[in-house]
Amino acid sequence: MGEDARAPRARGVPVTETAGTADAAGRIDTAEGFARTTRAIIGSVERVIDGKPAAVRSALVCLLAEGHLLIEDVPGVGKTMLARALAASVDASVRRIQFTPDLLPGDVTGVSVFNPVAREFEFKAGAIFANIVIADEINRSSPKTQSALLEAMEEHQVTVDGLTHELAEPFLVVATQNPLEMEGTYALPEAQRDRFMMRISMGYPDPASEALMLRQRETVNPLRGIAPVVTAAQVEQLIAWARHVHVAPAIEEYAVALASATRTHPDLRLGASPRATLQLVRAAKVWAALDGRGFVIPDDVTALLAPVFAHRLIPTRTAGGSRSRSGPDTVDHVLAAIAGSVRVPLATRA
Repeated sequence: MGEDARAPRARGVPVTETAGTADAAGRIDTAEGFARTTRAIIGSVERVIDGKPAAVRSALVCLLAEGHLLIEDVPGVGKTMLARALAASVDASVRRIQFTPDLLPGDVTGVSVFNPVAREFEFKAGAIFANIVIADEINRSSPKTQSALLEAMEEHQVTVDGLTHELAEPFLVVATQNPLEMEGTYALPEAQRDRFMMRISMGYPDPASEALMLRQRETVNPLRGIAPVVTAAQVEQLIAWARHVHVAPAIEEYAVALASATRTHPDLRLGASPRATLQLVRAAKVWAALDGRGFVIPDDVTALLAPVFAHRLIPTRTAGGSRSRSGPDTVDHVLAAIAGSVRVPLATRA
């Protein structure tokens, strides 16, 4: 982790020092500094992820909006590669957890071990104690192990044997899962899915990007060529800058109206939670900042509506009717209908 990064404050958490890059990028206290630094991060990740600018931008939004990212797609399209490329671009602590059926909660959070010399229990930190945690194939672990992430993702802390241990800042969980292969998997419960700010799909690359991948990756792993472009401390500065992006009351009311519409729609059994509304606005602030604006507009909110809301909604059994839509298709259709029916604020008031 970089020299200026905030270290974990729980006992027994190892702190690793690496070369920082603060002098190269400088402090981030202007819009130009924010734009320059975020462009550097996006450029670094896109050296590995070809032809997927929307996915790269979504991952960065989650990091800077203090959320978590769920990447759901078929095998081999670069889900884990995206997470690893983002982690490699930040000079911070990174841990990867391969979720399997035999993974225990203590492997994630840590355990208390008795020290016979000191004659007391010592906390041994688990893999969750890092700035960026890659939870690979998260749905392959049992619900008991999945639940070990709930407190960490929401409160940035874990409680073991009655003692609370705070996590490092910034903190981001990037989880991957395959939505098609159901054998040997456990569906994420609603409480777990609601902790993720956004869910995205990578999709297949276009033919030109796939051909370029064949040429570039035949002899070298592109991840080995990535060097950190920002420190963990600079990421915290980016987060602080994005927090101050202005959201007018009319935009806040618009976000609330969108969330309320999902709770009363006849085709939805479960609507968006208040946490979803909060995360929608937080993500919109980062989205606006990435576009060089210090204020949020309605288009920022609607652009993020599906990535932030879709994975939290549950359609009714009869949703879709004669259209014979599947669950995800029904949710996408409902969100499109809601976005088209909720009044968009034409002019904001101070």
